Amino acid sequence: MKHLKHLVSLVIVLALALVFIGCAKPPDEEKSAAKAAMDAAAAKGADKYAAADFKVAKGLWDKSEAQLKEKKYSEAKQGYLDAKAAFQKAAVAVEAGKKAVAAEVTAAVAALEESWKNLEASAKKLKKKIKDKKDAWAADGKAFEEKLKAAKDTIAADPAVAKTKTGELKAIVDKWEAAFKELAAAPAKPAKKKKK
Repeated sequence: MKHLKHLVSLVIVLALALVFIGCAKPPDEEKSAAKAAMDAAAAKGADKYAAADFKVAKGLWDKSEAQLKEKKYSEAKQGYLDAKAAFQKAAVAVEAGKKAVAAEVTAAVAALEESWKNLEASAKKLKKKIKDKKDAWAADGKAFEEKLKAAKDTIAADPAVAKTKTGELKAIVDKWEAAFKELAAAPAKPAKKKKK
C-alpha cells in the first residue's frame, strides 16, 4: 500500500510536470525586445564601431533563435534577455568606437598628406624621367586631392567610410612610390644627338 501511494504521487508529479512543460509559451515578448535592441544598435553603427560587442550580442541572439526552434523556451527567454543587454552595451560603445576610428583616420590622413608632399618633391626631381607618365601622375594627383577632401569631410560623420577612403588614398601613394623608386633606379636615357 505504501508503494502504491508513492507511485500515485510520482505519477501526479510527472503529470503536472508534463502539463507545465506542455503549457510553456514561446518568449515572444523577450524576442521582440531583443530584436528592437539589435535594430537600434545596428542603426547606431554598432556593427562598425563596437564590432566585438555587437558580435557577442549577435551570437547570443542566434543561440536563442536555435533554442526557440528546439522549443527550449526557458533557455531561449534568458538568451533573449542576455542578447538585449548585450545589444544595448554595443549601442553605448558606439561613441567611443567612433572617436577611436576618427582619431585613427585623422592620423592616417596626416601621414598620407605628408607622403603625397614627398611624392610631389620626387616628381620634381624625376621630371625628365616621368615624361611618359606625366598624364597618369596628373590624373592621380587630382584624384588624390578629391579623395583626400572627401575623407576629411566624412571623418566626423562616418569615420568608417573615411577609413575606407584612406585605404584608396594609400593605394595611390603606394603606386607612385613604387613607380618613382623604379624610375630613380633606372639609368638616365642618353640625350639624342642633334642632326647637322
